[in-house]
Amino acid sequence: MKKGNKLYSIFKYKCPRCHEGDLFESGTYDLKNFQKMPKNCSHCGLRYMSEPSFFDGAMYISYAMQVALIITVFVALNVLGFAELWLIITLSVSLSLIMVPVTFRLSRSAYINLFVKYDPDKRSEFE
Repeated sequence: MKKGNKLYSIFKYKCPRCHEGDLFESGTYDLKNFQKMPKNCSHCGLRYMSEPSFFDGAMYISYAMQVALIITVFVALNVLGFAELWLIITLSVSLSLIMVPVTFRLSRSAYINLFVKYDPDKRSEFE
């Protein structure tokens, strides 16, 4: 993936406008801080939360990702005849809980990329 591609910004958790600044302040599995985002991009100055409750729409993306994950694991384990139903459900839900920080970040990253266009020429006024 190269800069200029929306997938680059989504999966690398980079600013959607400049693909330089980070969307999140800490590591994915820093469970106390995995959701914290800076107010602005450190490179181009883009304000990430353009309006109050901007990222509420990302909940729908996160929900779809979690449902897809649970169904995929459930069907795969069921088709393989891996285990009994209670164990398949337990494994599906456990994997879903483990993946919450990842789906949270991917959904926010994908959501902001729906509204912000890549523009590498934008520079912060405070640089």
